[in-house]
Amino acid sequence: MQKGMHTDTERCVRAVQSKDARFDGWFFTAVLTTGIYCRPSCPVVPPKPENMVFHPSAAACQQAGFRACKRCRPDTSPGSPEWNRRADLVARAMRLIADGVVDREGVPGLAARLGYSTRQIERQLLAELGAGPLALARAQRAQTARLLIETTALPMAQVAFAAGFSSIRTFNDTVREVFALSPSDLRARAPRNAARPTPGALSLRLPFRAPLNPDNLFGHLAATAVPGVEEWLPHCLEGAGGTPVGAYRRTLRLPYGHGIVALAPQPDHIACRLTLGDLRDLPVAISRCRRLLDLDADPVAVDGRLRTDPVLAPLVDKAPGRRVPRTVDEAEFAVRAVLGQQVSTAAARTHAARLVTAHGEPVDDPEGGLTHLFPSPEALAALDPGTLALPRTRRTTLTTLVRHLAEGELPLGAESDWAQARARLLALPGFGPWTADVIAMRALGDPDAFLPTDLGIRRAARELGLPSTPAALTARAAAWRPWRAYAVQYLWATDSHPINFLPA
Repeated sequence: MQKGMHTDTERCVRAVQSKDARFDGWFFTAVLTTGIYCRPSCPVVPPKPENMVFHPSAAACQQAGFRACKRCRPDTSPGSPEWNRRADLVARAMRLIADGVVDREGVPGLAARLGYSTRQIERQLLAELGAGPLALARAQRAQTARLLIETTALPMAQVAFAAGFSSIRTFNDTVREVFALSPSDLRARAPRNAARPTPGALSLRLPFRAPLNPDNLFGHLAATAVPGVEEWLPHCLEGAGGTPVGAYRRTLRLPYGHGIVALAPQPDHIACRLTLGDLRDLPVAISRCRRLLDLDADPVAVDGRLRTDPVLAPLVDKAPGRRVPRTVDEAEFAVRAVLGQQVSTAAARTHAARLVTAHGEPVDDPEGGLTHLFPSPEALAALDPGTLALPRTRRTTLTTLVRHLAEGELPLGAESDWAQARARLLALPGFGPWTADVIAMRALGDPDAFLPTDLGIRRAARELGLPSTPAALTARAAAWRPWRAYAVQYLWATDSHPINFLPA
């Protein structure tokens, strides 16, 4: 699968005729005879090939005058894997749009973050996605509106503003245009047994491309959880058949306030319960949760490449679909990476918990044991280095990092250029390749980040008969590109460390 797949008509037709869910989100099928657009796996009888046209985004379909299918709900497809595996302008712009930047700051704000003119950004998005930033943000608002209409009992006026619309009239017109139903009709069609949580609390299903192996994903998040900010809570959410299941929970720092999320793996989706102080944060919270769990990855492409190595092939076949556990806050993860230098997982959690207690923002959590937001860089920049129970060199590393983060000299957000960010990290005192690469892998989201000096990777390499010196292992790993971050997950999984096991 590659950039511009929607231009390969023959391949798209085959995917639609076989109802292949692996291609959901890669492209959308617009049907000329009905004026409807669908995901490739739509369950209806496929139209004739001559009646299909293909678009790279839901926004492009809407721009062309097509309405969303009521059967396959194409607006709920997993996101395109392109935006998480690329670091060019279009991919960075898409990550920022998903993070709500256009709704909060407009297209000029998007352009300022990326360092390009608005005209350049609009031209490149139109060329690749068939829609500009305003149309892409509008499609996201429509999806958020549908979610709120169908899963809450909020008045429509509140839904409109929570979804990011500037007026109720625009909200009504957009919903009718995109879904061919009024907001009231959409709510009436929602399943009558659907849960109706109180305002601010939402139960959602986050889709993904199969397969997904949750063991290392949730195991890593649970084993490294910072007390007060994260926890694994047994019997937290309702799973298949109404059975209570355990969930990873954590606090979220969001543009309009804070939130708490609970996430649990299910066979065909991730169960998600969000409690938000301000519903305007819903699309951003969803985007960050998807990024945390790497839900827009393409496991078929990843595992297919790694299987070409005879050493990795048995690991992939044994447990396919491993994802890279990422983060909801890049600055937070960078701080935690420094705290984790040359210490155990338990020690890193202890150091982070002390920072949280001393400098985190308190939150109320009636359901569990979450007590704080992780401290912001601004809060940490004001701390007294003498209060840190760290070696002097580590204190210098940490205080230098948080100062650069607080002053905006080290951007690590969705707009980051991965190569530039890594170079800036390596220029800081106390930052070696391991720290820079683990931040690149888990915070920046670089799918090709690699950790040849990591002790767990070197131990796995020796056991598997791979080269164990960093230089030789890096040379061998060239065949795994551009998915070396996923190879790291398979290599780590050869160990019995708790990060590799879903909590009981």
